[in-house]
Amino acid sequence: MSEPAKLYRPGLLGGMSWESTALYYRWINEGVRQKLGGLHSAPLLMNSVDFATIEALQASGNWDAAGDALATAALELESAGADFIVICTNTMHKVTDAIEARISIPILHIADATAVAIKARNVQTVALLGTGFTMSETFYTGRLISQFGLDVLLPTAPEQQEIHDIIYQELCLGVINAESKQRYLDVIRSLSHQGAEGIILGCTEITLLVKQSDLTLPVFDTTALHAAATVNTMISGEFVLTHAV
Repeated sequence: MSEPAKLYRPGLLGGMSWESTALYYRWINEGVRQKLGGLHSAPLLMNSVDFATIEALQASGNWDAAGDALATAALELESAGADFIVICTNTMHKVTDAIEARISIPILHIADATAVAIKARNVQTVALLGTGFTMSETFYTGRLISQFGLDVLLPTAPEQQEIHDIIYQELCLGVINAESKQRYLDVIRSLSHQGAEGIILGCTEITLLVKQSDLTLPVFDTTALHAAATVNTMISGEFVLTHAV
């Protein structure tokens, strides 16, 4: 019997929230089993932080402390043997630079995994739903625009606040509300009328609420896409191409 192929080990930086981190764990394991067959599962490491601590730093605007906390957690994963880091949240990619400055292994960026899937579908104009931080700041949309040449549409400021509140007050707590789902779908419909050709579920919890079956437009589920990219990197050792423009 031949030796099994080497799998590169991801270090999952999770807990933000654990509801979506649980999906990462499940989908990465399912992906490895699907690609390799039999009883194969994913040899991964996970460092799950206390989201209450991170959320308090977000709310107070203390991103330096948040970056330091996640950099320390990522360094622990590297020391434990991780080959690359997977930040299991869109929002905390805001502190990617702070994490990269402390570690010597690469980070598999969630926006890259998402953008590659968007380009593969020949979609140019996408609408982005996520936390208020992800929608209103440039650390995420700027990467999609500058490195991948995408056009990004955003909800209005009041809609962004509503989307943000539903994420933190419901989805991160595992609460699935039919009225909240309808509100998300209404916002997506409005963005579609403005020219969106696809929808980015740019918060790893939104996948708990909105599915492709709810919409006719292509849905780009960042949680699923990031997990799939993790599986591909584990097997190939190759990272998602940046498709720089």
